[in-house]
Amino acid sequence: MCGIVGYAGSEQAVPILMGGLAKLEYRGYDSAGVALQQDCGLTVIKSKGRLAELRRQLETAGDTRGTVGLGHTRWATHGEPSDLNAHPHLSQDARFAVVHNGIIENYIELKQMLLEKGYTFQSQTDTEVIVNLLAYYDTGDLLDTVLKVRNKLGGSYALGVLSAAAPGQIVAVRKDSPLIVGLCKSGALMASDIPALIAHTRDYYELSEREAAVLTKDGARFYNVNREPVSKTPYHVDWDIDAASLGGYEHFMMKEIMEQPRVLRDTISSKIHDGEVVFPDVSLTRAQVEAIDRLYIVACGSAAHAGMVGKHVIRRVAGLSAEVELASEFRYQEPLLTDRSLVVIISQSGETADSLAALRYAREKGAKTLAVVNVLGSSIARSAEHVIYTNAGPEIAVATTKAYSCQLAVMYLLAVYLGRALGRLSDEDNASLLKELQALPDKADALLGCKETMQYYAAQYYGAKDIFLIGRNLDYAAALEASLKLKEISYIHSEAYAAGELKHGPIALLERGTLVVALAATVSMADKLRSNILEVKARGAEVLALAQEGDEKIKTVADALFEVPRTPDIFTPSMTIIPMQFFAYYVAAMRGMDIDKPRNLAKSVTVE
Repeated sequence: MCGIVGYAGSEQAVPILMGGLAKLEYRGYDSAGVALQQDCGLTVIKSKGRLAELRRQLETAGDTRGTVGLGHTRWATHGEPSDLNAHPHLSQDARFAVVHNGIIENYIELKQMLLEKGYTFQSQTDTEVIVNLLAYYDTGDLLDTVLKVRNKLGGSYALGVLSAAAPGQIVAVRKDSPLIVGLCKSGALMASDIPALIAHTRDYYELSEREAAVLTKDGARFYNVNREPVSKTPYHVDWDIDAASLGGYEHFMMKEIMEQPRVLRDTISSKIHDGEVVFPDVSLTRAQVEAIDRLYIVACGSAAHAGMVGKHVIRRVAGLSAEVELASEFRYQEPLLTDRSLVVIISQSGETADSLAALRYAREKGAKTLAVVNVLGSSIARSAEHVIYTNAGPEIAVATTKAYSCQLAVMYLLAVYLGRALGRLSDEDNASLLKELQALPDKADALLGCKETMQYYAAQYYGAKDIFLIGRNLDYAAALEASLKLKEISYIHSEAYAAGELKHGPIALLERGTLVVALAATVSMADKLRSNILEVKARGAEVLALAQEGDEKIKTVADALFEVPRTPDIFTPSMTIIPMQFFAYYVAAMRGMDIDKPRNLAKSVTVE
């Protein structure tokens, strides 16, 4: 969620901090600021709003020299977006400055203790408690002080700390929130995510739980929970700066939609070898797979929608009992977990707080765990017993497109993998499914040509107050994701319904002229969906249908029809989502919305 950047070196910090923060804008934020170590002490400059406002503040601030500093983009959790609530925060005595991503769950108790000690507070944030705790527990050694405060904090945090009394140093520490460290020729950097560092280094170190790092111009030192020095091996970033730049597109979302054929090809081809699905980081034996009596797919948002598709496909292909659970609810529903359960956690970032908590809960209960993530070395990837990496590359727009498509591809691959392990797929069926899977990138490429058509439909309906989507079975799962795209970036009220449920209440919402998008690509469901289309048209709705090429029956009842390439039913969600991504994009563009950074949303949700 929040973006953190830190630099300790020999160059001027402000340009490096601002460049890093600009690369983290995709995470979502409502205010921004920087803290600098200067000869006169610590200087904090911050403001509500976008980075452009912070730049104006820096231009008028006068002296912004300093070779050590912290930057932050805040997504409000405690207190409204405001100049006072923006990060970094200074301690009451101005000796410490802190940036923080996460939530301190016991901050009220800690704040009360500090109030009783005579401390005062300027903001509504939990972070200001941290910085005043540093002043209260100051030992004269910055690392020692930070570790002492760390032990008082409950909840999640990634912290960057400056002290006026420790020139040239930044101390970083994390728990349940991502934080990485990189080294460059002029010093050391820290950040919430790789794009903030990529202009300076392609190698980064991931801080493990409760580990700390001390950054100086000479490099970085790492310490475990007991303050013992630890040696760390860096991860290497293969993608270059262009992967996190617009590349001539107006928005990252459009760029990432257009990248889907390539990333699908990368994801699928990297996991098929000699006619079989192979996952290098999955070590489940055939006996372990055969022992699975229940499979849970646990995720949030779009990843949960990919999981819904996965549920259907795994049931059909592998014959396994599979359920989908929202990660935020999973732990509280007392799921029936044993050593015969497999819990699949899907997360693009690998840092989603609810998903990480669900993963840890599953492990505590003895279940086997498998992570589907996009980010190498992320917390979920390191915490799960088995990992499948998608090959989506960096995704910058808050509304996911290509990462979702890669998650779908992994669900298909996982279904085939399980089906083979269980002996449910013959050699002929296996070969047929893999052939169809390997054809998906070319079909996705053909669908990129539909953007003008979907732009036309968007022009007809961008002024709509409500848009409804209907579908059955796999089409319903796809409709949920398509509806979410509309909500996220256009702010139009949009709902997806299982088409058979319309008559049980939702049909009361329909008015003359209301747009209903009917996903009818699943051939086995098309006749039933045709009846549902007639039901909504009888109430005056206008129907835009998406169906497979050659579906003459749907054409006779829909007001408009978009045809997707023919493909087996189980793979149709990959076909319908691309035109719906274009539709959402153009509706949002025509409404003048901030497409890549929609209000109130964050790319990586690292708080519960």
